[in-house]
Amino acid sequence: MTTTPRPAGAPMRLGLALPQYGTLADPAAVPRFATAAEDLGFASLWVGDRILTPREPSDLYPGGGTPEHPYPREFETFADPFTTLAAAAAVTRTARLGMSALTGPVYSPVLLARALTSLDLASSGRLDVGFGLGWLREEYFATGVPWEGRGRRLEDVLDALDALWTGDPAAHEGPQWRIAPSTVGLRPAQRPRPPVLLGGFSPPALARIGRRADGWLAGWMPKQYLEGLWSVAREAAEKAGRDPNSLRRVLRINPRQGTAIETVADVPPCLDVARELGITEVLVDLHYVAKDVDHALELAGELIAD
Repeated sequence: MTTTPRPAGAPMRLGLALPQYGTLADPAAVPRFATAAEDLGFASLWVGDRILTPREPSDLYPGGGTPEHPYPREFETFADPFTTLAAAAAVTRTARLGMSALTGPVYSPVLLARALTSLDLASSGRLDVGFGLGWLREEYFATGVPWEGRGRRLEDVLDALDALWTGDPAAHEGPQWRIAPSTVGLRPAQRPRPPVLLGGFSPPALARIGRRADGWLAGWMPKQYLEGLWSVAREAAEKAGRDPNSLRRVLRINPRQGTAIETVADVPPCLDVARELGITEVLVDLHYVAKDVDHALELAGELIAD
């Protein structure tokens, strides 16, 4: 494990999504946005991952998709997460840089290890690696990856990354990838590796977090569900001989019209709930309520003031 428990009463660490998709998708604006966000006091900056937006998708967006609108229109324009984080790493000094979350099974672990290690070094050890399974079958088909068995494939990605980050020589023999014993000279700044956070909202996903991750990339939901799912992760950690108190929780909040959290003004009560649950890390995504990058920074200023 690379994380340590936060003491009771630890201050809230507020994070912000970098301008990456929808009307905010402007790679050239990322350095200015990241610098301003860090100056405002945001403790972390985050990217997401969207590979494809098919006209007639096989799956509806789990965050509220309908047959008429299967996913948010903002997803139709999406900048690369690695490039976005690299741009932020170059101009920031203290903010942690995270992924919420990469669709882990569609990536080659060898190429992932190279990119993630480079980002961790470029940021002087400020990277939080985040993976999920995703929800859109067409993204798997388009990248040549089977939809079936994606959970096992993610486990293999995590095993291979551990080998590439810590092995000497690095080698891996798994159901999806065979990595011959190799010399890997590039190692992460964080030892033995960057923290790995996993998303998911099913009992198997939370059990996986408890068994082998450094924390949960959670999404806003009623308090009882946040508590119930977290108990699954804690129980799995205990069964695996791990300290459940060392696991992190990063709670994502997406203000969006037509939802329980429509504006930035609705976020502070959510932070109160997070504190009650012992959650000290929150990520706010302004892509659905900001008109442009300047407006996003204006809203970020209101949020940090509240």
